[in-house]
Amino acid sequence: MKREAFERRFPKVERRMDGMERMVSADTMIMPSLMEEPDMGLAPGGRMQQEIYEDTFDFEDWDRRTSSRCFVHLANSLMWREITGEAPPTVPPTANQYTSAGLPWYDYYDADAGALEGSEILDDLRSVIQMGYEKGEFPLPENESTRPKRVIRYRKGLARNQVREGTF
Repeated sequence: MKREAFERRFPKVERRMDGMERMVSADTMIMPSLMEEPDMGLAPGGRMQQEIYEDTFDFEDWDRRTSSRCFVHLANSLMWREITGEAPPTVPPTANQYTSAGLPWYDYYDADAGALEGSEILDDLRSVIQMGYEKGEFPLPENESTRPKRVIRYRKGLARNQVREGTF
């Protein structure tokens, strides 16, 4: 995105951090240098829903002459310790533990947006559970399905500083 378009659409806001006032924008982030370690991966599956929508920005907002790449590195607990020098975060809660703790699940809703068609290639991917069952294994036994008790639904179309009606 062109700088002027980004600054027009996402103006800097004043935030207090560690007792200091500082102007920050949505593009402020810290990215550590990571070592390559090919012993982790991602697999499809689960009940997470994903929809990809058409770009809502103006075509002229984009700088089509410039390109860049972003490298994302996944780190297991051993690599986390190597990278940060600190103990890794604890084991994430299971879906049941998360729900039992009363934590909210989130859903995004935009009735006017139509999701783009998915890829036929991705349709053929199998989840870890499916691959395990095919091998006669039962992977991820701690990852049982749950029925969320609290779902917070986000929706498009709120005006700046508008608060949704609801119970808080």
